[in-house]
Amino acid sequence: MQAVKVWQRWVKGLVLAIAIALVVAPTAAWAASSAAIRAFDDAEVTRQDYSGQSLIQAEFASVRLKGVSFRGADLRGAVFNGVDLREANFEDADFTDGIAYVSDLRNVNFRNANLTSAMLLQSELQGSDVTGADFSFAVLSKQQITALCETASGTNPKTGADTRESLGCPD
Repeated sequence: MQAVKVWQRWVKGLVLAIAIALVVAPTAAWAASSAAIRAFDDAEVTRQDYSGQSLIQAEFASVRLKGVSFRGADLRGAVFNGVDLREANFEDADFTDGIAYVSDLRNVNFRNANLTSAMLLQSELQGSDVTGADFSFAVLSKQQITALCETASGTNPKTGADTRESLGCPD
């Protein structure tokens, strides 16, 4: 009889330990999961002013953000996938390690923005103001670089990078 009680306590302890492990262990995993990253789609984007906001690793997919302001926003690691950003304002924004893939960035204000290591492949940049922008280690097509070099000038006030040098413009 005593052996049965010891066995029952052991089983209850084991069940309790398993329950605690199942409840506590996922909490740490959730903090690092992709669910922690803010994603914005057509239904959620109603805001037109993200100035000064912390949007680190935010994801924007297939949304229309024409004329939206990201002035001074922290967009490090943010992703814009198939987004209409025509005439948007990225002045003084930090888009380090960001991605803008197949996005419309025509006539965007990138004055003094930090685009270090950003990937801008297959995105349209015609007419964008890149005065003082830092494109160090950014990934752009040869056509994008050629077009941006036509008007590129200035030095980024935060990184000290010369815009033309960071783009790899010819002398």
